[in-house]
Amino acid sequence: MRDFLFDIASILLDIIFVRNSGGHSLCFLNPAPEEAAEGSHSDFSISSMTLAFSSTCQHLLTYSLKPQLQFLPPRAPASMRRLTSALASATTRGVEADAKDDGVVLKKGIAEFYDESSGVWEDIWGDHMHHGFYDPGSTVSVSDHRAAQIRMIEEALRFSGISEDPKKRPESVVDVGCGIGGSSRYLARKFEAKCQGITLSPVQAQRANSLAAAQGLADKVSFQVADALDQPFPDGQFDLVWSMESGEHMPDKAKFVNELARVAAPGGTIIIVTWCHRDLAPSEESLQPWEKELLNKICKAYYLPAWCSTADYVKLLQSLSLQDIKAADWSQNVAPFWPAVIRSALTWKGLTSMLRSGLKTIKGALAMPLMIEGYKKDLIKFAIITCRKLE
Repeated sequence: MRDFLFDIASILLDIIFVRNSGGHSLCFLNPAPEEAAEGSHSDFSISSMTLAFSSTCQHLLTYSLKPQLQFLPPRAPASMRRLTSALASATTRGVEADAKDDGVVLKKGIAEFYDESSGVWEDIWGDHMHHGFYDPGSTVSVSDHRAAQIRMIEEALRFSGISEDPKKRPESVVDVGCGIGGSSRYLARKFEAKCQGITLSPVQAQRANSLAAAQGLADKVSFQVADALDQPFPDGQFDLVWSMESGEHMPDKAKFVNELARVAAPGGTIIIVTWCHRDLAPSEESLQPWEKELLNKICKAYYLPAWCSTADYVKLLQSLSLQDIKAADWSQNVAPFWPAVIRSALTWKGLTSMLRSGLKTIKGALAMPLMIEGYKKDLIKFAIITCRKLE
């Protein structure tokens, strides 16, 4: 735990100090008047930044930042040294509590991560907590991204062959890993279907139900806290089983797929949109060490278990005798997404929202460049896998 927090503290200092060709140049905090001669510059005041920064980071810095003080660049102004020293020496009860959380189960970590971060996401990006779908190589503006998230839903439906014919369209839908219910509400309107969503986060379930009521959909959609590996539904209930970017959180992929198939009605469609690692070559038994290391860092930030490949999902579906199995790599279609999220996080609204939300959200934000690295190196794949259950 100490090493992990130490790493985050290092990243935070790297964010605060932006390197240039001449060494470190402080660009995050305004110097006090008496320090102006030191050459530092900024857009924010030391007093406001100290308050926001210390409110969420002091637990982390108390535990891990002391060894970092010796690495502050010589040109760092006295205000920065006072800030880091004060935060590093702060004594908080939260440190002990965090240390005791080392052994918490993955499920609790996932729930708490989304309890903390969902409000920030909704405030900046709206109610769809998933990637957008873009034309490869396209240049898009911020206003395009919410439309791209809707397009992701539409492209997934098109790929899987879901009919819009009133006689053939789905009447009952389950949204496995529903977030705050964006997909459920969209599908309920589009198909006039009944939708039920499940999430591990009580905050998400409550917010999803509130939004449904506010939008006049309380009779169409409902949300509850439940485990995707042990769903509270009878066999064969849903015409459409929808999993939009939740599979990556499942520690037992075989059980996850079995549950999706179990609750699907005969002839029903299963749609899985998820993060995968690249397929292994025939000569490979596992990923390369550097690839495992990169994915492990992402797992720690986003509370993910071990990754699998698209081919692994296909084999699992084949083992259940499901029909019309097909898959595609949409990595190029989501390429603009993570840079856009980073840009939104680096706005004043994004920064202050993250700092208020908590340490788990900050950890997730700091890992975003790792996701971009994984995509660029063809390690991470954004996959869609669909199939139908035998009638």
